[in-house]
Amino acid sequence: MRAGSTMDRREEPPRPVAGSPGARFRMAAGLDIVIREAAPLMHLGEGGPGPGPRLVAREAGEFLFVGVRGGGGVSPGRGGPGTPLRPGDILFYDTGLTHRLDLPPGSRLKVFLLSRTLLGVEDSGLRRLTAAPVRAGSRLGSLVSPFLSELAEMVATADPAVGEAIARNAVDLLATLVMEQLAPPPGDIADARRALLLRIQKFIEQHLADPDLSPESIARAHHISVRYLHKLFRDEDTTVGRWIRHRRLEECQRELVRAKGRQTIAAVARRWGFISPTHFSRVFRATYGMSPSEWQGAAG
Repeated sequence: MRAGSTMDRREEPPRPVAGSPGARFRMAAGLDIVIREAAPLMHLGEGGPGPGPRLVAREAGEFLFVGVRGGGGVSPGRGGPGTPLRPGDILFYDTGLTHRLDLPPGSRLKVFLLSRTLLGVEDSGLRRLTAAPVRAGSRLGSLVSPFLSELAEMVATADPAVGEAIARNAVDLLATLVMEQLAPPPGDIADARRALLLRIQKFIEQHLADPDLSPESIARAHHISVRYLHKLFRDEDTTVGRWIRHRRLEECQRELVRAKGRQTIAAVARRWGFISPTHFSRVFRATYGMSPSEWQGAAG
């Protein structure tokens, strides 16, 4: 979801929220930004004090938290050593739960509060998203963490246009980070692509005799685009049409031997989806170096 589609275009500067601990600013696009100094023991979330996931930092520094609103459905963890944090780390958390922070003096928190709708987070992805921090030294964390930190610092003095840009950039950055965090590992992507290709090849086997079998009908049956279908076969160094023709010719080879004297060559060709006997004879010769009748004779 693009943040711009939900922007509140009121010409108002980012404004502090009265009664909030630290500096809290209500931005456009349903985003709040909170900046505060950390107490040694404190809580994040709207669930109130009580048992919950424990977040622990061993050294002072700046930490970025992303509060995902509208979550729920995940039971607070109990006990254990807690999730270790390092300066610059970004942690997504469910605001409906209480999160206990154990931070040394001198630590600073920058918190971005927004709905999971803006981030595109479904129920199934919330647990994975909040399971571990995005490390400041990771590929995307090293880019996003300092940029978000600087955006948060600009809030207090931003004019309306700049405040809107801050909100839009922050939401877009966080949505990008969510996509990266929830993307399947490369091995899983390859496995899923391979499994889909095998299902498609099985579908082709089951419909070889259908003269209307085409890339369009195959893609439609598997809820993918024709372009993606072609990519799957291109990765196997072939094409959809070539694969279908190859399998039809193989079946015709066998059928010609079994049907010798009982079916005409044209009937065998039609049986396996070739509409034109002339076209069938041409591609058969091009593939095997002999005509269908010569193949029958050679097979005895």
